Amino acid sequence: MASVSAQSKKILQFSGLITSTGSDLPVGFVTIKNTTFNNQTFMSNNEGYFSFVAHVGDVIEFTSVGFDPVTITIPEVEGDKYTASVKMRALIIELPAVTPFPWASYEDYLAEFMGLGTGEDPIASARRNLSPDALAALASVVPRNAEEIQTYNSLQRHQYMQNKNINQRMNNPFLNPFNWYQFINSIKKGDYSREKLKY
Repeated sequence: MASVSAQSKKILQFSGLITSTGSDLPVGFVTIKNTTFNNQTFMSNNEGYFSFVAHVGDVIEFTSVGFDPVTITIPEVEGDKYTASVKMRALIIELPAVTPFPWASYEDYLAEFMGLGTGEDPIASARRNLSPDALAALASVVPRNAEEIQTYNSLQRHQYMQNKNINQRMNNPFLNPFNWYQFINSIKKGDYSREKLKY
């Protein structure tokens, strides 16, 4: 029946801009519902602009989280366009303060607190936790993090590059000054003269 009565009404283009009351800041993504015509639902863009086809006399409801809902009835206008400036008032809701406790009552908390009484010296506890045995036990259980792994890999690469440049296993005899000394003395003595070397 609503669709039959709506067909007899005048059709127009309903457009507008939704802003906050007291300022010209747009209210984006507002849900717009045509409660008269099959609860058709639309949404404004992030700038608060909307435009859709409606009928004269339709009741349009604007709702958004944190704002009071606004209802507008489309009036009879000349032409086939109607533009509205919709103002929505922001909701200010103050909730009562809540103090969370992990105990059922304040008396239970006092009983737990008074029953702690460890009587342990914090310096002695820190020394015990930082002892070599305690740290070794933790190191065997706790996995390395990414920074430690990267530092270890960088150190290994650095040592490999140093050893490669030093070349400890395959020393070049031409870089040894003592070998050069023996070679020059052998030349002076004539150890490598052609007369001694009979092929």
